Amino acid sequence: MKPKIHPEYKMTSFRCACGSTWNALSSKGGELTVEICSNCHPFFTGAGKNLIDTTGRIEKFKRKYSRT
Repeated sequence: MKPKIHPEYKMTSFRCACGSTWNALSSKGGELTVEICSNCHPFFTGAGKNLIDTTGRIEKFKRKYSRT
């Protein structure tokens, strides 16, 4: 690796809108506020899985491609 071209990493304190906090290394340093984290994101919590209306999609497909 070339010398003097890589950023210096500093300990950074992250705070989410849900209230959770954690520390990590970042080139920014200081304190950062984020809107969403793994504690409140629907992908990690499993809350977003009921958003798909499969019966509505099937009925729409049948109406569109049904032969009369």
